[in-house]
Amino acid sequence: MNIADEIDATGLLCPLPVLKLRKRIKGINKGQVIKIFTDDPAAELDIPHFCNETNNKILKKTQDKGQTRFTFYVMKC
Repeated sequence: MNIADEIDATGLLCPLPVLKLRKRIKGINKGQVIKIFTDDPAAELDIPHFCNETNNKILKKTQDKGQTRFTFYVMKC
């Protein structure tokens, strides 16, 4: 997977992780991927909703064991 950009949104609460993703995804080409880290529990719903509304795709989502830290790999479509 070719990561074009990476966002560390650790410590930021809703809606900031999605706003950072929205801004950064505008700067990459279709087919490229952004990796975003977040520990906001709302991001588990907010990021998939954002992707659905903007026709982008989550390629992979992971969660650190025992924590609410998520990593999303979002492809611009």
